[in-house]
Amino acid sequence: MAIDREHPEKYPPNIQAILKRPAPAGVVLGQELLDVDAEQGNVRVAYNTGDPLANRYGAIHGGMTAAMLDDVISLAAGLTIEWGQITPTLEMKVSYIAQGRPGTRILAEARTVRRGGTVIFLEADLKDEAGKLIATASSTVMIAQMKR
Repeated sequence: MAIDREHPEKYPPNIQAILKRPAPAGVVLGQELLDVDAEQGNVRVAYNTGDPLANRYGAIHGGMTAAMLDDVISLAAGLTIEWGQITPTLEMKVSYIAQGRPGTRILAEARTVRRGGTVIFLEADLKDEAGKLIATASSTVMIAQMKR
């Protein structure tokens, strides 16, 4: 479902928090929420990239690509948790397929593969606007209580 910014209360707490105040890392990455399907555990995000994400060769730095994948995965992971819980990443594997270019809009999709009682398995991909695959990731996150 497309994001309804006028009614953040319709979304899980993690999406409400982003609509209220974006995370600094999301701002650096150029994060723009597009669609959320909380029932299926899926999220679509666009990253409006700029030169600060580039490596010295003019492509998006691999670490920034991984950060985008981790970001969209964390959004999908957070769809099914309760207020006061967090989903720290236990492991993530990234496969780099092609270079992303700064100054472009990169589309990311993350999907929940399986949610257990204490861990969630997820997958994500990044594509340019033409649909060319840039990178994929698989990840395992832990469901934990936020420390006070």
